[in-house]
Amino acid sequence: MTATTDGPTGRPGGDPPSGTGAERLHRIPPGPHPGPHPGSNAGANGGPNAGPHPAIRPGTRPGARAGHGAEAVPGPVERAVARATADLLARQDPAGWWKGDLETNVTMDAEDLLLRQFLGIRDEPTTRAAARFIRGRQREDGTWATFHGGPPELSATIEAYVALRLAGDPPDAPHMVRASAWVRAHGGIAAARVFTRIWLALFGWWSWDHLPQVPPELVFLPSWAPLNIYDFGCWARQTIVPLSVVSAYRPVRPAPFALDELHTDARDPYPPKPLAPATSWEGVFQRMDKALHVYHRLAPRRLRDAAVRTAGRWIVERQENDGCWGGIQPPAVYSLIALHLLGYDLGHPVMRAGLESLDRFAVWHEEGPDGEPVRMVEACQSPVWDTCLAAVALVDAGLPADHPALVRAADWMLGEEITRRGDWSVRRPRLDPGGWAFEFHNDTYPDIDDTAEVVLALRRIQHPDPSGVDAAIARGVSWTLGMQSRDGAWAAFDADNTSPFPNRLPFCDFGEVIDPPSADVTAHVVEMLAAEGRAGDPRTWRGVEWLLAEQEPNGAWFGRWGTNYVYGTGSVVPALTAVGLPVSHPAVRRAVAWLESVQNDDGGWGEDQRSYRDPDQWAGRGASTASQTAWALLALLAAGERDGKAVERGVRWLVDTQREDGTWDEPYFTGTGFPWDFSINYHLYRQVFPLTALGRYLYGDPFGAAPHPADRTAAAGPAGLPGRPAGPGTAGPAGAESAGAESVGAGPVGAGATAAAGRTAGAAVPAEDAG
Repeated sequence: MTATTDGPTGRPGGDPPSGTGAERLHRIPPGPHPGPHPGSNAGANGGPNAGPHPAIRPGTRPGARAGHGAEAVPGPVERAVARATADLLARQDPAGWWKGDLETNVTMDAEDLLLRQFLGIRDEPTTRAAARFIRGRQREDGTWATFHGGPPELSATIEAYVALRLAGDPPDAPHMVRASAWVRAHGGIAAARVFTRIWLALFGWWSWDHLPQVPPELVFLPSWAPLNIYDFGCWARQTIVPLSVVSAYRPVRPAPFALDELHTDARDPYPPKPLAPATSWEGVFQRMDKALHVYHRLAPRRLRDAAVRTAGRWIVERQENDGCWGGIQPPAVYSLIALHLLGYDLGHPVMRAGLESLDRFAVWHEEGPDGEPVRMVEACQSPVWDTCLAAVALVDAGLPADHPALVRAADWMLGEEITRRGDWSVRRPRLDPGGWAFEFHNDTYPDIDDTAEVVLALRRIQHPDPSGVDAAIARGVSWTLGMQSRDGAWAAFDADNTSPFPNRLPFCDFGEVIDPPSADVTAHVVEMLAAEGRAGDPRTWRGVEWLLAEQEPNGAWFGRWGTNYVYGTGSVVPALTAVGLPVSHPAVRRAVAWLESVQNDDGGWGEDQRSYRDPDQWAGRGASTASQTAWALLALLAAGERDGKAVERGVRWLVDTQREDGTWDEPYFTGTGFPWDFSINYHLYRQVFPLTALGRYLYGDPFGAAPHPADRTAAAGPAGLPGRPAGPGTAGPAGAESAGAESVGAGPVGAGATAAAGRTAGAAVPAEDAG
């Protein structure tokens, strides 16, 4: 059943018909109910419940908002929420943060061993524990995949094989024979990605002459020049600068064994590869690389020395206080190699701190048949992201907003605010710092997605220092607005990081290397701005216009940082309704229809990573998972579909698949680092998103939606958009003044209420020009 806004058919938040599945899932207490379910647009088009719902004060159990208070008889959904809440609370660190394991693939573990071999610090306990993890991920055909249930992957299989050789696995062991045979059948080392061959070149298993050249002189290119280092996404930039030093030195350590068995023909390991036509971009860059190889031999000594020294300083300046680089593992390993080549010995404070930080990426488990330790290396750690999502989930599931666990979480998040400039300021030199990063330590690279979600989390928590919360939020909102790209949308780390050239370079075959705007990040920003009383801000509506233009013909949105169309759609629909689009808007209805069309027979939703490669076959298709089912539910609930059949079946799936300890099992990878090339299993996703969805099913969105645009005094928006202010001073949502250039008044009723009663939503936030 599809909810509508012109009658009681969909009844978002109303009583379900007697005897329906919705009633069995959630038992409604007898007596009157005070109107529409919070977060819905029920009655927005003139129905009996027209008008915005009351503001939600922190500390009020959300059940009271929807008429489902403490007097309700606990049903399956309430019990599921209670179990999940207890489990999540038990996972909190005493310092206030949450962090789930961040699982990627065995190349992280293999490269960690190769780094230790290169530096001469590989030890047997670490090697054995890592080898157990790598063997445990090998498939029956001898290969390794890069995500659960995915196809075999050549480079991952080669790197895992080499790591097991380092661990002492003989090449004639059955599991090794299967792996090497598969590698040879699929092109051997010559067909592997560039980064795999770079690792092999460090030990003479591949020739540097047969690798793309990365000249360190790149660091001298000004920021306006094509292919300067700031044209790359921050993760690629942090990797390419140290790699340019490694490429200049071309080191070769003694190989502990040969790898002839991984070549299709060991006598001819470098099969010729024809050049692409000179008139094609690929052909242009291939010929440019040949020229760079010539330059490597002829580079002026003083210029080359100055370049590697400058690159070395750039690397050291970006080392974080905990010794890591950007809070992620790949730049750290290449930075350590580069600095070691530049003369930093292992006892140098920079090297020592870097190596210690790498040890903190290791997750140790007792998984072996006899309890032997197993070591998994995380590519990154996600405490800020996990903490803000956990806080949102707990409040939306009914935990009082002044609960000590939430206050501790807020304290920790406030302590993680970034107040110094980073690489982002190259493009935005006049923008004041603010916001949050993803990791424990990453002051150089705050990200817009985390900042938006942290603001949404902090606004839900009743903190004893509301002025301190307001000040941090104000800085974060100002920074976020200043990071808006020219097209009106937001990327993750940088503004206008959209050069077409970096992805064409021969050595950039390891995944996405630029940071263009994405629907999921833009949606989270729009949702945050609506909660901050900026639903009528012209900058918010530029984001909304971009989102509407990016909707796929089938009604979905592409998910850049989560898999994939289910994630994108689950992010965008709540943002659109939060900012005031009615649930009857065609974009919302198309999204609802698409989600209903891809719901699995078991009632859940799932989407395989292969949807990035083959959306026609895989978009919205895959085994049901807890996180992806939750994302679909969040969209449907925001679209007013609470009492629809799809929501009922999705909620039932979450309830039925929850384990007795309050957790869900999710081996599938639903997170995204680089679409298709680097997939992530965030182990906390399976907990926070189902709890959020079930909480909103019971209690609604605590901020609700902005009033219907018919209530605004505004000009008609383009392309079917709701009205938007004509300029500063125009009446905005709910009769408030719309945001001008320097400050914003009270926002939509119910948006942004966070601390003491009587404090207005949306603190004054100075706007910063894009610079």
